[in-house]
Amino acid sequence: MEGFADTQSVNSVDSESTALISGARTEGLSIFMTAVFMVGEMAGSGVLALPSAIEETGWIGLVLLLFCGFISSYTGDVLGDCWGIIKERFPKMDNARYPYPGIGTLTYGVVGRLVISISINFTLFGVSCVFLLLASQNLHSVFLNNHAFDLSFCYWLLIVAAILLPFTMPATPKEFKFVALGASAATTVACVILVVLMGLDSGKKPVVHKKVDPLSFAAAFGTICFAFGGHPTFPTFQNDMKQPSRFGKACSLAYLVMILLYFPVAAGGYFVYGNRVTDNVLEAVTVGPALTIIQCLITIHLFCSFIIVINPLCQEVEEVLKVNPAFNIKRVIIRTLICILVLFVTESIPHFGAILSLIGGSSTTLLAYVAPPIFYFKLAYAKGNWPEIQIPLWKTVLLITIMVVGTLAGIFATYSAITAIASPGAFTAPCFINVTAASG
Repeated sequence: MEGFADTQSVNSVDSESTALISGARTEGLSIFMTAVFMVGEMAGSGVLALPSAIEETGWIGLVLLLFCGFISSYTGDVLGDCWGIIKERFPKMDNARYPYPGIGTLTYGVVGRLVISISINFTLFGVSCVFLLLASQNLHSVFLNNHAFDLSFCYWLLIVAAILLPFTMPATPKEFKFVALGASAATTVACVILVVLMGLDSGKKPVVHKKVDPLSFAAAFGTICFAFGGHPTFPTFQNDMKQPSRFGKACSLAYLVMILLYFPVAAGGYFVYGNRVTDNVLEAVTVGPALTIIQCLITIHLFCSFIIVINPLCQEVEEVLKVNPAFNIKRVIIRTLICILVLFVTESIPHFGAILSLIGGSSTTLLAYVAPPIFYFKLAYAKGNWPEIQIPLWKTVLLITIMVVGTLAGIFATYSAITAIASPGAFTAPCFINVTAASG
């Protein structure tokens, strides 16, 4: 098996792999700011989609929400332990530019690197699509609900992509803390207002719930996983901390905030709106000034999160193409092409729920629930000139359980998402077909 079982195999890592885990540490983040970045990355789309996911799973989905939040926090901490172990054993890895693929490289070699790198890039690309779709949908609703003008949602995708493009050009958004602070603050305020609106809407209409079926349940599980799946960037945030060994505290704080944001909105959407809730819970809320404020705040979050999420994808593409890190025309061309590709996918599949469930069931499940335990076991049992790691029996059982359940649930959720996307009744015509038909 590729990867390392001793010092010699680590020294045999090829030059391409070494380049992957080279780079320089940016300004150190505090525990609080690390948690802010984590919340800023994850919270926006999850808040809007979770009520629909709970409706598809029934009230048991609220229990599943808490369970996934706890398990995600735990595996995030385990992933942090993996990177801590590597940095302790191999100090040269301290300045890694891509820590998660670096963990894959140093445990399972080129195969480990490729699996993690492909999964991360698929996730980040898909999340970028979801954020673009949601931001465009919110702006479309804001102008439509306030009787400004009715511009096609498909055109809003073009406008939002054009607005965001210049903000994708800086080397790394982690140099601008206001981006993460803006994303987290906007979502927090929006959630508070949204819960109040749900309380005001309570009892206005009879609440009817859908009948739960296995395929819908599995797809909803993918959505819940997606809502907590920030793991692709966790090692990067950890590596940017002033005290990386305290990442576990930042992870716990971030997930506590996530639960406090998610649970009231998910429960409110389920008990107040029932089967009237859609992939975007805001579509079920009574139209008014407060809803407009929420939509604007969530859109601010999505704009900020898009900048955070798409940046690592752009950086890795530039690394593969050996583009100079300094600002240059090649960076502009590459990032413009990536944004155009994101725009093309969203114009082709203008339904973010399908994308969200697919990502949550496949790559997010792999990166959040399967890979961290596998890497931790590999590192713990590796032989070399370092102290052995004794894993308690309870931890071994817990990690194996998470890994097995995550694998089975991920397979089922992925199958359900693909089935839903391929279902004729769920098909949404691409934007360019709608626009062509309208112009004709």
